[in-house]
Amino acid sequence: MRRLPIIMALEILAFLDISAQSGVSGKQVLLIQPLGTELPNEDMALVKQALVGIYNVQIRVLPRVDLPEQAYYEPRRRYRAEKILPFLLEKLPGDGDRILGLTGVDISTDKGNIKDWGILGLANLGGKECIVSAFRCYGQAREDAHARILLAKVAVHEVGHTLGLDHCTTKGCLMEDAGGLIRTCDREYDICTRCQRMLRASGYALPDRPLIPWPRP
Repeated sequence: MRRLPIIMALEILAFLDISAQSGVSGKQVLLIQPLGTELPNEDMALVKQALVGIYNVQIRVLPRVDLPEQAYYEPRRRYRAEKILPFLLEKLPGDGDRILGLTGVDISTDKGNIKDWGILGLANLGGKECIVSAFRCYGQAREDAHARILLAKVAVHEVGHTLGLDHCTTKGCLMEDAGGLIRTCDREYDICTRCQRMLRASGYALPDRPLIPWPRP
């Protein structure tokens, strides 16, 4: 899921003119910030493998920290994702390009007329920060291995938003809007050629042959 800032028109223009972005060259440094209770090592390993294999980023994992108290939403006993994003941005070191928050707690945000919609992840479109939760991946998966794959796919999706990619209409693209449906995530495999072209046009050094750590649907 992408975050829609107040000045929506400016971000739409930035997306349409993604190739005009400057200062992007070589391998990006992506920080992973574990939040709250530690996730299984297998979860972290697959997320890292997917991000490196698809985006060719350099990964560094920061020490685990507690979730920000100001993000807790008492009525639903979960955390507001849009309040976690600025917290993550403060954790981004000067030599890092982007930061991904990874947590096992339930997160939410407003969606249209729906207040406090439970989500898999949220990103600042074209920004530096995003958050992904394993809560709904495990809640809707067939087994732990399936949940792990879902989590890694969501991480690729949200990081893609920070790189400037909006939702894609190509079925099977990892930037497709899942709409919270597991069956949509299950049919996704890689970022499509259109999305790859847009990233390369912006200067991102994608791998010639992506290493996808899950089976083709």
